[in-house]
Amino acid sequence: MEETGRNQQLGRLIPSLNRVLVEKIVPPSKTSVGILLPEKTNKLNSGKVVAVGPGTRDRDGKLIPVTVKEGDTVLLPEYGGTEVKLCEKEYHLFREDDILGTLHD
Repeated sequence: MEETGRNQQLGRLIPSLNRVLVEKIVPPSKTSVGILLPEKTNKLNSGKVVAVGPGTRDRDGKLIPVTVKEGDTVLLPEYGGTEVKLCEKEYHLFREDDILGTLHD
């Protein structure tokens, strides 16, 4: 499916509350010159934020927005999240509390 169709499909899924939709980043299995890398190299479990929910509410009813935004690269726990398939592609839904941190270059 073309990129615009995929974006339309993603547009239909808006995470609820403080949930974050993430596309996991798969590290390359070989270098640019064709050298195969061992599986344990680059074992950093990270992903790109594709969509975020509006946030959760405190006891007074005030909205607490999600701190990550679309396009952020985040560090993910080894286990957890809910697998979601959209347009033949695999995504994962995490609660914001489960995200370990944001990665910056």
